[in-house]
Amino acid sequence: MHASIPSAKARQLPILAISVMTALALFLLEGAKGLNLWDEGFFWYGVQRVMHGEVPLRDFQAYDPFRYYWSAALMGLWGGDTGMLGLRASGAILQAAGLFCALLVIARDARPDRKLLYLVTASVAMAVWMIPHFKMADMCASILLIGALTMLIEAPTARRYVLTGVCVGFSAIMGRNHGMYGLAAAGATILWLNLHRTQGPAVVRAALLFAAGVALGFLPVVAMLLMIPGFASAYWEGIRFLFEIKATNIGLPVPWPWRANFSGPVVAIVRDVMLGVFFLATLVFGIVALILVVWSRWQRKPVVPAFAASAFLALPYAHYAFSRADFYHLAFGIFPLLVGCFALALAKPGARTRWGVAGALLAASVLTMYGYHAGWECRSSERCVDVEVSASRMRVDPITAKEVDVLRRIARQYAAGGRNFVAAPLWPGAYALLDQKSPVWEIYALFPRPAEFEEVEIARIKAADPGFALIYDLALDGDEQLRFKNSHPLTYRYFAENFQRVPNPLKPELELFVAKGNPGLASKPEFLQKSTEELAKLAAGAARMRILNWGPRSATAGTVPNAQPNGSAGIWVQVADADDIGDVRMTLDGKPASSTGISPAAITAAFAPALFSEGEHEIAIEQLFTGTVIKVGRFSVTPK
Repeated sequence: MHASIPSAKARQLPILAISVMTALALFLLEGAKGLNLWDEGFFWYGVQRVMHGEVPLRDFQAYDPFRYYWSAALMGLWGGDTGMLGLRASGAILQAAGLFCALLVIARDARPDRKLLYLVTASVAMAVWMIPHFKMADMCASILLIGALTMLIEAPTARRYVLTGVCVGFSAIMGRNHGMYGLAAAGATILWLNLHRTQGPAVVRAALLFAAGVALGFLPVVAMLLMIPGFASAYWEGIRFLFEIKATNIGLPVPWPWRANFSGPVVAIVRDVMLGVFFLATLVFGIVALILVVWSRWQRKPVVPAFAASAFLALPYAHYAFSRADFYHLAFGIFPLLVGCFALALAKPGARTRWGVAGALLAASVLTMYGYHAGWECRSSERCVDVEVSASRMRVDPITAKEVDVLRRIARQYAAGGRNFVAAPLWPGAYALLDQKSPVWEIYALFPRPAEFEEVEIARIKAADPGFALIYDLALDGDEQLRFKNSHPLTYRYFAENFQRVPNPLKPELELFVAKGNPGLASKPEFLQKSTEELAKLAAGAARMRILNWGPRSATAGTVPNAQPNGSAGIWVQVADADDIGDVRMTLDGKPASSTGISPAAITAAFAPALFSEGEHEIAIEQLFTGTVIKVGRFSVTPK
């Protein structure tokens, strides 16, 4: 009597269950935690506008179309909810699909008896990297390409050349950069498969079949180019602009492990070192794996298909990771490394090696990424506060909670009755939070624009007649050219000359311009009002607060102390009895931090790295409504 062999569908069911349970667990843990009004707000706003009938790229600045229509379609299915929880739920479904594809690829060359627990390990390790939520399409695009090339390498038939092309073409709908990476990797794979070719079409026919597939996969965008008025010009203008600025991102120094800040807490040191190790590993894997795959083909030795596919995609996605060397972009480019290593280890004999690789990848991934997850950041009650966002209760950090409150107060006073407003340059989430349409096309004004572009945007502003404009006076990464008044001088001048500036001592870098004649100007700014009793309570709170510890306290010139994900320097102050301290800001030599957050146990701040010149610098905490200054200590910057 012979044991029955499970069907392909039966073998896939446990993998599907692992993928769904992993994505569901993460969604339940942190789906309602954290809020990013910058980058996540960019995507959130776009999905809202698609649900209102607008078209990405044509009607508003956007990523490529797929992710918007995916989320809008799913959110429409569950009642047209335009809130953050619905948006993240759509991302969780995409995450489950991506994990399912990745685990299928990893498990293809393994015996059923060694799969299940190993795949659980791989699923958790990969899911740890799948943040932020709003970039799920990018991570799934890389996994789709790995799966497509794996399928082709396993059996390079004419049909699979076409299917691979379809996947590459579709990946370009998820993001044009993914299409380019897929083309580069697939081209290399086709040449590699024709080295000592024993099956499948010759190189020219293979390339033609692949190209036909690309055209089929890209057909939805072709249809949009032909059928939607104005979309084609917007699409080609976006490509032209990328060539004009010669970049897809604003670069950051690579955080190599030897550049880690070794003066902070041990957990932060470990995280920084591991982040640098993974940046190094993406390059090493890309080079070494490619050499091994080509050498094995030359020697006519078998190669694990998933490992070969990952090898061809590793260096293209390393470009993605290094385009802006932070943990966000590393997460988008890490999957060729993860899938390739997990697949190779599972396909090889020897449980010790297999579990050594799996355990090392899981431990390293968790140590690197856990601190960036909103679930970890809000692990205790004092670290986050409750905020209502689109009729849903969310837990967010105190800085974001205060921004939400101030924005709502300003809108209530200066944009009554649903009047629109402008939030620039990096705050598109303000529109999504209040479910308002932006008067301008460029909702994320990151790069400088020519005068002709600004004039068109100013005409849109005039036509919309906004009640106010909030301008975040921020030099991103310390680059003064990226400050809005410098990158968009005509637009800034228009607000300065045609609107009335309302001082904002709570957050001076958030400049408030109110339309002249706005009825809200007849009364004092609501968001700045405090009663005599409230001021007395704040003064008592300042006197009662105690400073227990703070750090980091020193750094070497040229390094960023306690570097944050956005490139700023971080200072933390452990406090006690700070319940009634109110609105405060941390200062360095009297210069305010770009952002300050407060909880009952700690006050944290982000500073521009350029402020940390050689010498001694005084760190202090200023209570905004009373002007009380509480000295913290002196920060030392030593020569290299």
